Amino acid sequence: MSIYQHFRPEEKEFIDGAASWIQQVKNSYAPKLTDFLDPRQQQIVLSLLGRDEDVNLQFYGGADTVERRRALLFPDYFSPELSDFQLSLYEISYPKKFITLEHRHVLGTLMSLGLKREKFGDILIKDDEVQFVAAQEIDTYLMANLEKVGKATITIKKRPFSHIIQVDENWVEHYLTVSSLRLDTVLATALNLSRQKAQALIAAGKVKLNFKQTEKTSEDCQVGDVISVRGFGRCKMISIDGKTKKDKWKVLIGKKK
Repeated sequence: MSIYQHFRPEEKEFIDGAASWIQQVKNSYAPKLTDFLDPRQQQIVLSLLGRDEDVNLQFYGGADTVERRRALLFPDYFSPELSDFQLSLYEISYPKKFITLEHRHVLGTLMSLGLKREKFGDILIKDDEVQFVAAQEIDTYLMANLEKVGKATITIKKRPFSHIIQVDENWVEHYLTVSSLRLDTVLATALNLSRQKAQALIAAGKVKLNFKQTEKTSEDCQVGDVISVRGFGRCKMISIDGKTKKDKWKVLIGKKK
C-alpha cells in the first residue's frame, strides 16, 4: 500500500521531504529543525510520523494561536526548549497617522527581499500594531535590508515573545448539507453563493485550498482542509458525518473572517 494514496498528488514532494527528515533523525540520532510549515504541512508530518517511537515531534511558531510553525523532530534523549526553535519576533514601527499596513503589504515586502516564504511565520496585525515571526538565521539580512513596506519607511526591532500579539481564533461552526464534496459545491454552500459564483472565484485565482492557490473546481474536500477565499475569509472542514436520507453529505464547517 502506497503512502501517497492518503494524500493529494501535489503533496508528493513535501511528503518525500518530510519522510527524509524522519529518517535523518533516526540515522543521525540528532534533532532536525524545519522551516515554517503551514497547518496542512504540519498535519502531514504528524500523519507520517504516526506512532513511531524512535522520533518525537513538537511544533512552535511563537504562540499557541499562530498558524505557521517550525517543526522539531528529535530522538528520545533530547529535551527541547523554546530556544531550539530559533525564532525571532519583529515589530514594525511606521508612521501610523498617515499609513495603514495590511497583511498583504508586509508579506509582499518580505517576499520581495528574495527570501523563501518558509523563512517567515505568521504576520500579526491588531489595530495599528504590526509584528511578524521569522527564522533566526535571517536576522542579519532582515536588519540590513528591511527598510520599507510599500512606500512607507519603517524600522524593525526584535521583541520578546511575551509581547507577541494574540490573535483571536474565532471559528464559528455550522452543520451544512451538500450534494457533493467538490470544492465548488462546498464553497458555494458555506458562503451562501451560487455554484457558478463559486466556480468563478476559483477560476479567478481567488481561492486557496490548504494555503495553496487552486483552480480545480472538482477537487474533493477532506477533513482538515482549509479553504481561503479573497474577500470572504476562511472555511475549515471540521468533520464529514455521513449522508442524510436524501443522499446529501452532512458536514461540519468552521468559518472565520
